[in-house]
Amino acid sequence: MSTAIPSLQWWLPALAHFAPGHPLREWLARADRLAAGGDGYLGGLADHFTNIGADLPAAAITRQFLAGDAGDGLWLSADPAWVQPDMNGVRLLACGRLQLDIDAARTLAENLRPVFDEAGMQLEVSSPDHWHLRLPADMALPEFAAPAQALGEDLAQHLPQGPEGRRWRVLLNDIQVLLHQHPLNTQRQARGLSPVNSLWLWGGGRLPTRIGSELVGVISDDVLLRALAAHAGIAQQARSVDAIASAHSGWLVDLQDLPAHEIAARWWPAVQPLLARQPVLLHFASGERWQRKPWHRLRVWRRGGR
Repeated sequence: MSTAIPSLQWWLPALAHFAPGHPLREWLARADRLAAGGDGYLGGLADHFTNIGADLPAAAITRQFLAGDAGDGLWLSADPAWVQPDMNGVRLLACGRLQLDIDAARTLAENLRPVFDEAGMQLEVSSPDHWHLRLPADMALPEFAAPAQALGEDLAQHLPQGPEGRRWRVLLNDIQVLLHQHPLNTQRQARGLSPVNSLWLWGGGRLPTRIGSELVGVISDDVLLRALAAHAGIAQQARSVDAIASAHSGWLVDLQDLPAHEIAARWWPAVQPLLARQPVLLHFASGERWQRKPWHRLRVWRRGGR
């Protein structure tokens, strides 16, 4: 975790996603480059919270945040997903954010419960986008990849491997067969929506006793980030124009999940007044970090994008 910097902090998409004409590029030209931070989604989280690592027990942390009953149980995330075959295999195209409502989520989950019951697991729909498995306390878990590591890639590269992973691969195949046959998916596709034809299993473990952070609070629509903040005992709130407009030193504003054009069109007007009155640290998902202070506007000799 990096040394605390007394600034408002912004978590943004990869720098390469910002075209030369983007307003952020002009603003960045007058900023100071800092040492690189964590790369990617999990690396970015690790920059802001202590006691988390590659084996982040995301399932228990998000279950506690959404339902408050994680306790000392063993949990595994089983998030609704969309996979699609192509010439080179089967790719994960989306995990969560599939425009499910709670009734549809429960309808799909109900069809899967017998499969999990037979395996000694209990399926819980914590929210439309976040489902969880309550596991037997002594169950050994193989290594599972986080969705951010597998999106757009062939599933075969990211499924649990070896003899200990075989039961999970078989289980996942059974789940995909049941979801593929579900009439709700036929209805979704007729409405132009992506099918929910798989689950993504990841983030297994127990609720950590303690998570630390040097942040004061976070503004985000990412459930895991907000859950980490809540477990660390700091403030957290959903992303909105009003929330961003009132953000101040020590807060992290999370925009890393948004397209660059949406940041320019929707969020930039709320961002600009903040940039003019306080130091801001920008952390891009690709690892680059920059800091801009209000007086940097006087660096008129620096022009163009970086």
